[in-house]
Amino acid sequence: MPATIHDVAKKAKVGIGTVSSVLNNSRPVNEETRKRVLAAIAELDFVPNSSGRRLSLGKTHMIGVVIPYFSTPSQVERLRGAMSVLADSVYDVSLFTVETTSQRQKILKTVPHRGRIDGLIIFSLEPTEEDLQQIVQKDVPTVLVESKHAHLHSIYLDDVAAAKEAVNYLITLGHRKIGFISDRLNDSFGSLFSCNRYKGYCQALKEAGIPINPEYHRQGDVSRDKAREMALYLLQLPDPPTAIFAYSDVQALGVLEAARDLHIDVPTDLSVIGYDDIEIAYFARLTTVRQQLYDSGVKGVRLLFDVMNNPNLPLNCIQLPTELVVRQTTAPPT
Repeated sequence: MPATIHDVAKKAKVGIGTVSSVLNNSRPVNEETRKRVLAAIAELDFVPNSSGRRLSLGKTHMIGVVIPYFSTPSQVERLRGAMSVLADSVYDVSLFTVETTSQRQKILKTVPHRGRIDGLIIFSLEPTEEDLQQIVQKDVPTVLVESKHAHLHSIYLDDVAAAKEAVNYLITLGHRKIGFISDRLNDSFGSLFSCNRYKGYCQALKEAGIPINPEYHRQGDVSRDKAREMALYLLQLPDPPTAIFAYSDVQALGVLEAARDLHIDVPTDLSVIGYDDIEIAYFARLTTVRQQLYDSGVKGVRLLFDVMNNPNLPLNCIQLPTELVVRQTTAPPT
């Protein structure tokens, strides 16, 4: 049987508390006693239990990461950024994926506990007031990534401005019939991402004096297949749009697929813009809004470490820039 802390204490003729103090360097121990304890540890080949040692220090060395729709390319890229920092730290990761509102409620109720995690990162979820109370009461350092709350540290972006820039670019090319394919405006998580991008879309049209045509907006699940279905509807209208702005690159790929099915040339007969700039957007030569997916994960973890090291750190909300990346799926209308 492996040696225990009790065996070490007996061998060194000291109390268990003294052995713990030597292991954790938590209080001064007489040098002669310390050497005797270390000799007993070496002779018995004693290996401290890391979990117990962490808890004795009031630390778990565990970071909780809550992430919805984990399999989507944009979330994978965010997580890659976060893991690049965590991999070089002393912290392990507990990953909690959220697919339903019931999962969300359960996770945000049970995860933020001192003694379970030392810090928490929440990706792409807008905390409710009930969520906020859970987090505040448990006193767990928390950082939001891709969303913003008045009482939590966050890494966020301006979806309204980014969407507006994309649609304005289509307008400058000469497009007046511009469609928008999006996630559901009232999604089950109460997120504002779709609403904000739709708001930017509408603002650009209004400022250009272009009427908003409800027929040109389709909303549904964020998948290539669903986006293809929605794009087929738009492109077969009696007066179809000459350009489509998509909520995500994944949906933009569905639009390109629909155009191909209908033998519509992109960009000659249809311009398409996506959002995210995931890796495949480059190979699809897709014009898109680039948000700093990888960097948002990196900066989120670094901000969390700052908060963990300084609980009194003033509220820090960092806005990341976006950039319209013009490739080969946009052109003036014919």
